[in-house]
Amino acid sequence: MGSEMRIRDRFKTLGKILAVLFALFALLASFGIGSGVQVNAISNIMNNTFDLGTVNLFGQDASVISIIVGVLVAAITAVVIFGGIKSISRVCELLVPFMAVFYVLGCLIILGMNFDVLGKTFEMIFQDAFSLKSVAGGFLGSSLMLAARYGIARGLFSNESGMGSAPIVASAAQTRNPVRQAMISSTGTFWDTVVVCLMTGLVLVSSIIKNPAIDVSDGGDLTYKAFQQIPVIGTPILVIGIAAFAYSTILGWSYYGERCVEYLFGRGGMIPYKLIFVFILLIGPVIKLDLVWTMADIFNALMSIPNLIAVVVLSPVVVKETNYYLYGNRLDEYDKTKLPVVNK
Repeated sequence: MGSEMRIRDRFKTLGKILAVLFALFALLASFGIGSGVQVNAISNIMNNTFDLGTVNLFGQDASVISIIVGVLVAAITAVVIFGGIKSISRVCELLVPFMAVFYVLGCLIILGMNFDVLGKTFEMIFQDAFSLKSVAGGFLGSSLMLAARYGIARGLFSNESGMGSAPIVASAAQTRNPVRQAMISSTGTFWDTVVVCLMTGLVLVSSIIKNPAIDVSDGGDLTYKAFQQIPVIGTPILVIGIAAFAYSTILGWSYYGERCVEYLFGRGGMIPYKLIFVFILLIGPVIKLDLVWTMADIFNALMSIPNLIAVVVLSPVVVKETNYYLYGNRLDEYDKTKLPVVNK
């Protein structure tokens, strides 16, 4: 009995350490993947669409569009996040279905226009992925390192699997039991990566094959040129789609950050955090994109480490709950377990 208590105490200590590290790194990540990168993406697509020239800002040239985007996004976000979780959820409920349908519709139109090269598109993707050249390159240290560095980083950025961000908002959901909510949350990765990212990849590769003159050096510009194939409505679909995707991500991550601040510093830290978050949105469009991406990748990786350790340690609990609710046909059963409340 004594040994079991000691083991339990050790796990509690480990859990506390992991929780603090996770909350700290997630808080920092909200300033990267959750704000800086997103507002920069909105700024880039707007700059590709409109040109109002540049002005000198603190000794460097800054796009007028970027400044306008920063001010507008920061102002609108401030109104929403200071309104609380209900305000955030209402905005996301309107944005998410709209942006998904809008963007997927655009992708389907382009794929229909590029239908004659879709066979060659799949052929090129599989050939380049499994060719001897790719295999040989993978054995080279630098190639393997770069593939892992960018592959893992962009994979995390795409669906956040393993980062532990989604459970923050899932824990606030009104649900019957944790397994039921987990099954709903797990569909996010499928729609995000298997559907949206796959369609985007097919659109880009098929557009390059059909229009060899497209510049492939700039990813953002490449997407813009691909959607320009749709007469009249192509550019609006991309601009509205990316802006809606990015802005809903900003709102979601603001909530993640708020919960982490509340855990670490109590409710007294909420106002300072929100002010810093809005400030990052204000300056994000005029910061160099490379710096923004590097910060986001570092914070994402740091956030994943304590979360993955916790996932491994808690895996027996996950198996037990899954066996009881899912395989025991109890998905409609209410979990009446009382959760501990952290008062700060």
